[in-house]
Amino acid sequence: MTRQVWWLLALLFGAAFLNFLDRQLLSVLKPTIKSEFGIDDQGYALIVNVFTFTYAAAYMGTGWVVERLGARLAYALFLGGWSLATLVGGLSRSLAVFTGCRGVLGLMEPAHAPTTVRVSVMWFPLSRRAFLMSVAAWGGTIGAVAAAPLISWMALTWSWRVAFVVPGLAGLILAVVWWVTYRDPQGHELQAVDSMPALPWTGLWRQPALWGIVLARLISDPLWYFCLFWMPGYFQEQRGLSLKALGMVGWIPFLAGSLGGLACAAVSDRMVRRMRDPVKARLVLLAILAALGPTACLVPLSPGLAGTVILLSMVAVVCLGWFAVLGPMVGDVFPLGNVASVWAIAGTFGAVGAMGSNFAIGRVSTVLGTERMFLILGCLHLIAMAVLYLFVWRMRSSAPSR
Repeated sequence: MTRQVWWLLALLFGAAFLNFLDRQLLSVLKPTIKSEFGIDDQGYALIVNVFTFTYAAAYMGTGWVVERLGARLAYALFLGGWSLATLVGGLSRSLAVFTGCRGVLGLMEPAHAPTTVRVSVMWFPLSRRAFLMSVAAWGGTIGAVAAAPLISWMALTWSWRVAFVVPGLAGLILAVVWWVTYRDPQGHELQAVDSMPALPWTGLWRQPALWGIVLARLISDPLWYFCLFWMPGYFQEQRGLSLKALGMVGWIPFLAGSLGGLACAAVSDRMVRRMRDPVKARLVLLAILAALGPTACLVPLSPGLAGTVILLSMVAVVCLGWFAVLGPMVGDVFPLGNVASVWAIAGTFGAVGAMGSNFAIGRVSTVLGTERMFLILGCLHLIAMAVLYLFVWRMRSSAPSR
């Protein structure tokens, strides 16, 4: 690989790290934030859903913005924007300002995924694309891994406000570095083999493959959003861990998921080389991951902390392995000029599914119990796989048309 590709991997890794760390600030500090602003679980769910709503509302348009402004300008603006929102949130003194900052964070953060997909399709060769994309995205899961111990340490050493201000400043610096150093590939550097012209926005919605991908995200994403926004609180409120104890074990599922996602990406690329049919190869691996999804049903039945951590680690592997394989498949199915938009639309549907699940998780766990909640979550990837099979595999003979 060229030096430029390694540099891009480093930049995308760092940005992904901050993207997920900034999200996890709220969930790791859930009891602290609730006490600081005098709110209960419903108030916490409202803050989470302000972020999720703006995230979902903005996600669909971010791909279009990235394709129109270019990855260099668009990402510098979005990365700088979400970092500034994190910083100001840490300095806020009122619940309204804090909640507003989380809303701005939701408006800006969605650009990370479509930018990564577009840059990866342009710079990374097909035979190694899934693995390299996963390395770039690995920063996000490492951010999730580091979130519990790092945020807990900063909050306990200084204050919860410092835990917001430090990553905010780091993101502003990285946005400047991106603007100064990034350029689109030229000539022989362009890795995408793109024989199809880009489809117009309206044309995208007529493609069965688009509906397969976006509906799969709508159905399956809530399990990953549970890991991000509810799992740290589950450890503290259902398993009785203190903030310090959470910092010691809360990172383990995210590390397992991160390593599992990388492994799935590497296997995906190998299957593509062997089967010579990228879509079929990736769908086979997605089906295997979906079959492991019901592991989530066993979480509330675990008698001890160790078993809970192991089961949630397997859940994280399913979620991140799913993303690691599904993302490159977008580049296999759609023209280069549409990959950012497709992934952004898919992310929008995923966030909408998560927004509904944020309300449902609290209600279901309270009314029906955590066992029923995990039972529902454990079936989501199986349903999503059925949707992918119907819309992507069964209808793949329908070539994109205007």
